[in-house]
Amino acid sequence: MSKIIVGRYIPGNALIYKMDPRGKLLITILFIFTILLANSPISYGIITLFCFLAVFTTKLKVRVFWNGVKPLIGLIFFTALLQLFFMTGGKVYWQWWIFTLSSYGIVNAIYIFIRFTLIILISTVMTVTTMPLEIADAMEWLLKPLKIFKVPVDKIALVISIALRFVPTLFDETFKIMNAQRSRGADFNDGGLIKRAKAITPILVPLFIHSLETAIDLSTAMESRGYRGSQGRTKYRVLRWSKYDLLDLAYFILLVVLLLIFRNH
Repeated sequence: MSKIIVGRYIPGNALIYKMDPRGKLLITILFIFTILLANSPISYGIITLFCFLAVFTTKLKVRVFWNGVKPLIGLIFFTALLQLFFMTGGKVYWQWWIFTLSSYGIVNAIYIFIRFTLIILISTVMTVTTMPLEIADAMEWLLKPLKIFKVPVDKIALVISIALRFVPTLFDETFKIMNAQRSRGADFNDGGLIKRAKAITPILVPLFIHSLETAIDLSTAMESRGYRGSQGRTKYRVLRWSKYDLLDLAYFILLVVLLLIFRNH
C-alpha cells in the first residue's frame, strides 16, 4: 500500500516533464478513448508500442509503473475472466452450466487485459510527470466551457487538487495504522473473508477520524489565509504552451493515423 503511486509526483528532467500539463491531460484522455478504436492484433500492437514509448520517455524505472499496475492486477484478471467464461461466439472449446470457453471469449479476455493495463500505464505516466496542482489547473482549464452553465469550475478544480494531494497521504496513514495494530497483535491475513472484514474495523475508525482532523486543519488554514474562492484571484503558476507540446500532439496524431490504417487488419 505504501508503494501506490496514485497522485505521487516523481521529479525528473525528461522531455515529457517540460510539456504543458493541459496538453498532457488532454492527450491522456484522448489516448484512453483511442484504445477503444483498436480491434485487431496489429492495432493493439501499435497502441501498446506507443504506450511503452511514452513510458520510456519518462526515463523512470520500470518498477515505478509496475507499482501503478500491481494494486489493480486482481481487478484486471477478474474482468478478463468474466470475458473469458461468459462471452460466447466462434469455436467452443469447453462448456459447463453457464460457463463457456470459446475462441471469441479468449480473444476478448486478452483485449480487455491489454486495455486496462494500457489505461493504467498511460495514466501513471501523466501522474508521475505532472505535479498534482498542475493537474488541477489543467482540469480547470478543460472544464472552463462549463462556466457558461454556471458550473463552479474553480471549486471543482480545488476539490480535485486536494483529493490528488491527499490520496498518497491517506495511503501512508493507513499503512502506519496497520503497523501500529500489528504491533498490538492484530492479524489482517488470518481467517476467512468475514473475519478479515471485521479486522479492518480497527483501521477504518482511526483513519476516518484522521481524515476529518486533516480536513478541519486544512479548512482552518485556508480561512486564516483569506481564501474566499477564486473570484478575482490571479495564478502563481501561469500555464503556457511551448514547442514541446507540438511533439505531444504529433505523437498522438501519428498514433490515430496508424490505428485507422490498421484497424481492420
